[in-house]
Amino acid sequence: MKAVEISAFGAPEVLRLGERPDAAAAAGEVLIRVTASGVNRPDVLQRTGNYPVPPGASDIPGLEVAGEIVGGDAQAMAAAGFKAGDRVCALVAGGGYAQLCAAPVGQCLPVPKGLSDIEAASLPETFFTVWTNVYDRARLQPGESLLVQGGTSGIGVTAIQMAKALGSTVIATAGSDEKVQACLKLGADHAINYKTQDFAEEARRLTGGAGVNVILDMVAGSYVAREVESLAEDGRLVIIAVQGGVKSEFNAGLVLRRRLQITGSTLRPRPVAFKAAIAQALRGKVWPLLERGAIKPVIHATFPAAEAAKAHALMESNRHVGKIVLTW
Repeated sequence: MKAVEISAFGAPEVLRLGERPDAAAAAGEVLIRVTASGVNRPDVLQRTGNYPVPPGASDIPGLEVAGEIVGGDAQAMAAAGFKAGDRVCALVAGGGYAQLCAAPVGQCLPVPKGLSDIEAASLPETFFTVWTNVYDRARLQPGESLLVQGGTSGIGVTAIQMAKALGSTVIATAGSDEKVQACLKLGADHAINYKTQDFAEEARRLTGGAGVNVILDMVAGSYVAREVESLAEDGRLVIIAVQGGVKSEFNAGLVLRRRLQITGSTLRPRPVAFKAAIAQALRGKVWPLLERGAIKPVIHATFPAAEAAKAHALMESNRHVGKIVLTW
């Protein structure tokens, strides 16, 4: 099979289209003939040597795929309601940038009705991440407010749409006026240009001084102090990336007085059973929203797999709004 390999740690140009032995499905897995592979920030970190591959995972990058089931554990597939020939998308721990990919049955979801494989390949990584952090960990409720840092990222466009569709007020931040408008078009109630406005002051102003209930943060670093100031009583801050650095100083007194919670998680190393539970929640509560158009995949660009380097360069430029996908 053809696969995109990391020839050495470094710039996007280290990505090479090579050949590997065909992937094979183990017990509890399906084998997918991949049509499209989603590109995500962790892929970039892996390429630069800053995201070690979990034990047992493929060294081929790629955490999400869509395509056709061509084999696998028949008993596990039958128990999950899948069969050979079904179109699925899947979250994987690695190996997604390839023509064939093995995926745990529990981490597979049917391609939502009306969506292409390219659109489906853009779903798993961000939808699993947003669900487990915003809903399982931060327990966002209908009627509450959510502040999304980086509203035009893959995570951001998912969080904006999911939270709006499930009944929350959404405030998003973005780094340009054009991206602010993109957030509003996606359904955000308010959007803040963090380069020209203080997001903490704006968040308090937009909530009448009360603060927001939940913040989804991909920056950390110096942002944490201002996020703590932005939270309402019993507010929850969930950190899912540290693009701004791993060290933070904040007013711990506010955490005490407002009964705040600061949490975070990484998804890639979690066990299959944990991810399978997320998949079931998504299938029951979010997939119907996709199928009726209440949530829509946002694809910024597609590239042939042989041009994976261009896809990574685009991601690192931060010019994109939504997802970048490789096609096979």
